[in-house]
Amino acid sequence: MKPTDQFLSRRDFVAATSLGAVALWRGTARAQVLPSRAADPLMYVGSYTENGRRDGIFLVRMNSATGALQQVGAVDGGPNPSYLTIHPNGRMLYAVNETTETEGKASGAVSSYSIEPESGALTFFNEQLSQGGAPCYVSTDRKGRVAFVANYVSGTLAILPVANDGGLEAAPQVVQHVGTGPVTSRQESAHAHCVIPHPNNRFVFAADLGADRVLVYRYDEQANSLQHVERSDGAMPPGAGPRHLVFHPTMPFVFVANELNSTVGVLRCDADTGALSLARTASTLPARWSGNNFPADIHVSPDGRFLYVSNRGHNSIAVFSIAPQTAALAQIQVISTGGDWPRNFTLDPTGRWLLAANQRSGTVIVFSRNSTSGLLTASSHRIELPSPSCLRFQSAT
Repeated sequence: MKPTDQFLSRRDFVAATSLGAVALWRGTARAQVLPSRAADPLMYVGSYTENGRRDGIFLVRMNSATGALQQVGAVDGGPNPSYLTIHPNGRMLYAVNETTETEGKASGAVSSYSIEPESGALTFFNEQLSQGGAPCYVSTDRKGRVAFVANYVSGTLAILPVANDGGLEAAPQVVQHVGTGPVTSRQESAHAHCVIPHPNNRFVFAADLGADRVLVYRYDEQANSLQHVERSDGAMPPGAGPRHLVFHPTMPFVFVANELNSTVGVLRCDADTGALSLARTASTLPARWSGNNFPADIHVSPDGRFLYVSNRGHNSIAVFSIAPQTAALAQIQVISTGGDWPRNFTLDPTGRWLLAANQRSGTVIVFSRNSTSGLLTASSHRIELPSPSCLRFQSAT
């Protein structure tokens, strides 16, 4: 399925909400004084800050026994802190500022926050230019030495070294993607959408929605650099629009949420060369449903038996079983998210709950998860937050 003219593209949204000078707009972020409750994990919620709203990162406490949610704080995250990640040591949070201009320069930014160990409270630490327009994804390498950033509008990747104090340093390297696809309204140029390290930390993989490719890079830890291994790239079907990636925890496979044709791609990955080869695809929609739909986020259960994908448009979570050895997918459920435009979702640290962020309706909905069957059941627990776009538990990366 192809987007209609009415679909609000990322570029349009960023242009409408960009406030330009990130540092001047933010000022000093407020540290939050929060009660420490080890049994109730803290979740950070990134958002889009339309209409000049300053509080962009919300702090939510979850009751692991019941699934209940309670907002316990909010932090000035700068304009559009739309995607978050946590350093492997749990001491820092990094947030993209998804804009196309920062302090007069044609770039978004990435902000760092220190995490208070006991309470989980955030304090703004520093920021760096993302070296591209509309950064939409940030991750770290497995050792937390660098942060990788995907800039959607410019189609670039940037490496930001992590200093000893956890702050971010200026990018020593920026990689430009090239390529187009048949969906001219969305694939007129390269659009880097996701960047994650291989579990062995030797390679980095980047999904490019505009180029219909998953690009493979060799990662040099000592030089803080990426080298494209073009022969290892994974080519997706024309018009697929690869968006987000996730590795299987034990098998050599990568799963790709394809935004433009509502499929999941299953790619076999060679750990020695990083080479990707498309094995199969599966629809994220129920049979015989027709309409505009754009998959967004994707996660695998901790035991590697189930895959979950969010559908924006159909407004649902698709659930798949994963076959041992082959990673073949079988759709076992498609359940409504109870809201509009589920951009991002996450499993809680126990794996008992799945939480979905409905961006347009401003809600985070809690589902209970059966670890044996993988099936989801809607609970009565939810929380209202403006334009939630990313969910990240304190104890998870």
